[in-house]
Amino acid sequence: MDLDGDVDLEGALELEGKVALVTGGASGIGEAAARLLAASGARVAVVDRDEVGARRVADEVGGSAHATDVSAPTAMAEAVAAAEERFGRLDVVLLNAGMTSGQNGVTDLDVEGYRRIVGVNVDHVVFGVAAAVPALRRAGGGVVVATASLAGLMPHPGDPLYTLTKHAVVGYVRAAAPALADEGIRLAAVCPGYTDTALIANARAEFGDFPLLGAEDVAAAIMAVVGNGGPGECWFVQPGREPGPYGFRGVPGPAGGRRAPEVTWEQH
Repeated sequence: MDLDGDVDLEGALELEGKVALVTGGASGIGEAAARLLAASGARVAVVDRDEVGARRVADEVGGSAHATDVSAPTAMAEAVAAAEERFGRLDVVLLNAGMTSGQNGVTDLDVEGYRRIVGVNVDHVVFGVAAAVPALRRAGGGVVVATASLAGLMPHPGDPLYTLTKHAVVGYVRAAAPALADEGIRLAAVCPGYTDTALIANARAEFGDFPLLGAEDVAAAIMAVVGNGGPGECWFVQPGREPGPYGFRGVPGPAGGRRAPEVTWEQH
């Protein structure tokens, strides 16, 4: 497969000779994606705070494991370096690690918990893209997919802090993607609805017969984005629907039809 070319989504995604890195790969969506990537021919570097889980998945898919806290400033650079050293290149990066806040965050804000969710859900994506881009340049291009959420496209009143972080991921992907596309690097996001993983385990009974995605459903959507996602696209994933790019409404421009200038901000 040529990562810069079009892909027939009805056929098998071919990643023979490619190398993928998956954060949050020890369980849930990350584990399912690691398995699909490996089944498509990729060698997979599994990154997770859970060393035992990362090793288990890596052993089962014939990949490598790297245990780290992805929110740490140097963690993603170290993970990317380890993958390149082991496999010689990097072509696909799935920035999937994430967490919920476990607090209201409005009337009772726990600052330590707030910093933690921002670190995992936002910092890890920023650090991950910054670390991956030089490696993808060395490989001649590639794909970065960030796992956001429907909470990045609409409010989730049950967890405002989670909503904040996922909106941040969506905005970052949309803004950062155009410049990277010029270098043959596609940056996109997936925005799944409620998924039956450990993130909702404590509230599973509250969903009753509400349809939930499986981790494999989201992993399949991720593979579609890897194969055919456009730069800056944010793909929704919902039970019973074909995943696809979310259609953002345009913001009304100034009177007179004048376009806003492209501004590069300078710090003074």
